[in-house]
Amino acid sequence: MSNVFTIGFYVNAVGEVSARLKFVATLAAVGLAIVLGVLDYLTGREWAISAFYLLPTCLAGWMAGRSAGLAVGALCAGVWFLSDVFGGPAYQHALIPVWNAFILFVFFFVVVWLLTAFRSSHYYLEQTVERRTAALRAEIEERKRLEHAKRQAERLALVGAMAAKVAHEIRNPLGSVSLNLDLIGEELNILPNSDARSDECRVLLREMRSQVVRIHEVLQEYLRFGRMPKSERAALSLKGLLEEKLNFLQPLLDEKHVQLRKTFDPDLPPVHADPEQLWEAFLNLIRNAVEAMPDGGNLTINTKKNGTAALVYISDNGRGMTDEEARNLFVPFFTTKSDGTGLGLAHTQQIINEHGGKIDCTTSPGKGSTFAIQLPLAVEA
Repeated sequence: MSNVFTIGFYVNAVGEVSARLKFVATLAAVGLAIVLGVLDYLTGREWAISAFYLLPTCLAGWMAGRSAGLAVGALCAGVWFLSDVFGGPAYQHALIPVWNAFILFVFFFVVVWLLTAFRSSHYYLEQTVERRTAALRAEIEERKRLEHAKRQAERLALVGAMAAKVAHEIRNPLGSVSLNLDLIGEELNILPNSDARSDECRVLLREMRSQVVRIHEVLQEYLRFGRMPKSERAALSLKGLLEEKLNFLQPLLDEKHVQLRKTFDPDLPPVHADPEQLWEAFLNLIRNAVEAMPDGGNLTINTKKNGTAALVYISDNGRGMTDEEARNLFVPFFTTKSDGTGLGLAHTQQIINEHGGKIDCTTSPGKGSTFAIQLPLAVEA
């Protein structure tokens, strides 16, 4: 039951008592001390209830802290002194009740000090356990992510090898088909007369050539995915890379009515990466972002430092993705495009993973998507 205190008091996650509960506990302890004093006065020494003064003292010390516990302890000693003076037996010396009250306060002081010390140790232990549990949970999640990434990499390697083999076997016959189509086109061009039939043949040849080119592009993408070239990494400035490449990309963005917003951290240290492969990964994400905004929109690219890593955010305010699309985002051959291969984002993830980084995506239907790329900084950074 979450609401242990039905009047709305609570203890937070690290065990610290709320200010409202501290006030109520102190008030209750003061009231209990006064009740005990009145009872002690009315009964004289017949019931010997002096030990019960520990109850309000311990209550205030445990719930409200050391200062409140000492204050209530002093109050209890004072109440006991008054009830003893006015309702107790006469002593041989007038200072004896004062001495007894002082000794009682010292006893309360020791009890409150030990109790609050135990309470602080108890809360510190709880916090330590919670921190270590959170760290262990995070480590377990990271290991699960790495194991999943490893299994996916193994599957991708197998799929890539198969795709490369198939693509290689198809590429040579495809080249022969393309060459023969060119020869047929040359024969049609030298015909003396041009009639409707020859024009129709030329249209069919152009269509066949376009389909052959399309197959060739798909094969190239399969080969690139299956046999990614060895990266040539060096210290690379993300700001310099993005500024240079985005300048060449600006005409395309203007044509698509996409407004580019960029914020690059000028103090971001370099990363250790292959510039061409890294830009290929960024370009895939940018193209997807532009395609998600067919009527134009805002493309936002930001960079910043996060500990020993560099973060790159690529965001759009396009159509976003469904839950199914988000789940299968980096799955090879999954695509919602009629002419897509489903390897673009898988290849992007492959490049980021090869560079020792990771990529995540947050998306909202109708509001857009944001890809977050984390890359390790160069060793000298």
